Amino acid sequence: MEKKLTIESLQNPRVKAAVKLRKAKLRKEAGQTLVEGHREIQRATTSGWKLNELYYCPELHLDPEAPKLVLNIQKSGVPVFQCSESAFRKMSYRDTPDGLLALSPLVGRTLGELELPDNPLLLIAENLEKPGNLGTILRTADAAGADAVIVCGQKTDINNPNVIRASIGTLFFMPIAQASSKEIIQWLDRNNIQILATMPDAALDYTEVDLRGGIAIVVGSEDEGLTPAWVGGSVLQLSIPMFGKNDSLNVSTAAAILLYEAIRQRKNP
Repeated sequence: MEKKLTIESLQNPRVKAAVKLRKAKLRKEAGQTLVEGHREIQRATTSGWKLNELYYCPELHLDPEAPKLVLNIQKSGVPVFQCSESAFRKMSYRDTPDGLLALSPLVGRTLGELELPDNPLLLIAENLEKPGNLGTILRTADAAGADAVIVCGQKTDINNPNVIRASIGTLFFMPIAQASSKEIIQWLDRNNIQILATMPDAALDYTEVDLRGGIAIVVGSEDEGLTPAWVGGSVLQLSIPMFGKNDSLNVSTAAAILLYEAIRQRKNP
């Protein structure tokens, strides 16, 4: 493949710029984030996502299909840079990099940009700090056929590179939007979408609720749960019964239980 440029120095401005993208504030200022790994980059490109730059390192364990992927990305007009192993490892945020890393525009839509079908199935996540939880929720939402994931809360950063990694690139094709809790509630009410908030002390069991219409399942952090914004008004509270000694589930597990209950009901009207 044609070499546009070889980067060897750790002091190269592009290396320094990539390292800065590990911080949320600097990602926001730059308007881009890091996407690392063959699967993640391939999912981004096959979903029609336009990358800003691509870096690759032949000395690392590139996937056998990596050269073809790099060439296709290069042909699409994306600047491609070959790196020495030391330069690539400096940019990488993984312990075992596979030799592919890209810079990507930030992901995320507004509520108004979501295109929803009749009776949509939505998942809303509030204040999820752990990238692994959000990444897993994105994968679960895709597996269950949810129409969109909406995130809210200052603690959640959908463009954290580790969210991209944990989701295996799912956020490049799963519709995902971000807004405040208040804005989301008002938007759901305007669109006649029933809000279902998971609360550990709710009297209503999740299996007792009709999940066949347009619904938005809301989950919060394991430590603090949902904020008061999701209490009262049009919000219907429900719980997942706990029969053991623990009083809560991992948030991604709770989301999976509720999403698949909705799918079960919709298949058996």
